[in-house]
Amino acid sequence: MSKKVLILTGDAVEALEVHYPYFRLLEEDIEAVIAAPTKRVLHTVVHDFVGWETYKEMPAYQLEAHEAFENINPEQFDGLVIPGGRAPEYIRLNEHVPRIVGHFIDANKPIGAICHAAQVLETVRDKLQRRKMTAYIACKPSVEAMGAIYVSEKTLHVDGNLVSGHAWPDLPGFMREFLRLLNA
Repeated sequence: MSKKVLILTGDAVEALEVHYPYFRLLEEDIEAVIAAPTKRVLHTVVHDFVGWETYKEMPAYQLEAHEAFENINPEQFDGLVIPGGRAPEYIRLNEHVPRIVGHFIDANKPIGAICHAAQVLETVRDKLQRRKMTAYIACKPSVEAMGAIYVSEKTLHVDGNLVSGHAWPDLPGFMREFLRLLNA
């Protein structure tokens, strides 16, 4: 039986951080379901450093959300990927997100959280006390505020069922580690 992975996102998701995992999962013959606050076409963005001290955001590809958060039964999935970008800052406000994310932590299923995904993990902060993870440096205060330990020595970290990465340049290792956990 094929594995099934949930990708939790919304508008303004970083294009590489959603497309790369989605296509890698499909390449491995794993069913990948993209969920968002509503089932519709999402607008992705590209974040890059182009002479600024912070990243600049530019429009990217459109992406179909297969399902709305309210219709997601997390028990039907073997793993969870949370891409970054600006999507995490507003999807974390959705009433269904803590239920979905909490299931993966409680069931010890693989979770991949990259870049700003730490903002989504804040919704289940009580479940991440003393866990070690990394994220985009601007999310370090979010990681520490939830009682987790921010790993700054490397851009990719694995702590039990949680794979975390700084940003899109870490995607090859991020997906390698996530798939390793998923297939264990």
